[in-house]
Amino acid sequence: MRGGDERQSGMFSYVTMEPRIAADHPARQIRALVDVALERMDAELSKLYAATGRPSIAPERLLRAQLLMVLYSIRSERQLMEQLNYNLLFRWFVGLEMDDPVWDVTVFTKNRERLIAGEASQQLLLAVVEQARAHQLLSEEHFTVDGTLIQAWAAARSFKDKTDPPLPGSGTGDGGRVLLRDKVESTTDADARLYRKAAADRSVPAYLGHALMENRSGLVIAAEASLAATDAERSAALRLLDRAVVRRCRGKLTLGADTQYQAAEFLQALRERKVAPHVSEYVQGNLGKNHLTGEERCDPWRSVSQRKRKLIERVFGWSKLDRPLRQVKLRGLARVDWFYRLTIAAYNLVRMRRLIPIPTMAT
Repeated sequence: MRGGDERQSGMFSYVTMEPRIAADHPARQIRALVDVALERMDAELSKLYAATGRPSIAPERLLRAQLLMVLYSIRSERQLMEQLNYNLLFRWFVGLEMDDPVWDVTVFTKNRERLIAGEASQQLLLAVVEQARAHQLLSEEHFTVDGTLIQAWAAARSFKDKTDPPLPGSGTGDGGRVLLRDKVESTTDADARLYRKAAADRSVPAYLGHALMENRSGLVIAAEASLAATDAERSAALRLLDRAVVRRCRGKLTLGADTQYQAAEFLQALRERKVAPHVSEYVQGNLGKNHLTGEERCDPWRSVSQRKRKLIERVFGWSKLDRPLRQVKLRGLARVDWFYRLTIAAYNLVRMRRLIPIPTMAT
């Protein structure tokens, strides 16, 4: 028999949020990993807030909400607030009850700025990495580094000539050469630079994102965004190594990379850090740019590092495929760097949910 199309809405619900989320939903596993990471961050988050005054939005909820933007490709914080109003899965993930009011978007943005100033996404990435290390998922000897172009939230037509360009011989290029970035700047995002990764590409307003990956599970152990520049990838690689690897490990280390890192100064810096440079070499036309020694070319681990090196492309592919990192909607290096590390932390969480056994049954 056909049921009636009743229009009377119920005034009460007798089912809590927890049973409404499927027991095998991937968000359950990711939420469990996020909660463990946030517990590790508790002391650092407490330093961002005063002991007295009116309570703000809980930083744990702010971070979970920002992770939702990455995981579900939500294009703006205004759209996030709209979906939190009716999406029960999003409410459950963030930690809101069914009757809790959704925050005003301007209040949410203002509180998010506090997390950016406190480098909360960097702390989250470190906490997620330590969680992976506790489950013995990380290699402590073999690593890969690479960079990717992040399109800035600015238009090419916003670039205008600088009023005080540097004099010839005092630019930021080799030998003081005056480059394009020395002569023009964007009126909407002063940190964005016109840049292209390959000679055949067109220059676009951009930043660069850098990632250092361990080769066992393909997890990123350190990441940062930088201003777009030809030598930025090599400089960032050394900073990431010093920050995450060199001080921790004392054995033989290896680093895989593509030909962008085939520079004499960079390879010498790796040797000084006792890191074996498993860097790809030019094979045609640019053989003079190769700087590996004969012993380094014959290293049996070099071919393994070159095969593992391709795993890092999955990180960038996942981060850009229908996700906010394809073109960031934040301006300024500090905000872009914060959001980039948050995206990398989200990638690690998605990967780790398949590597760590996590109970998923609803209570």
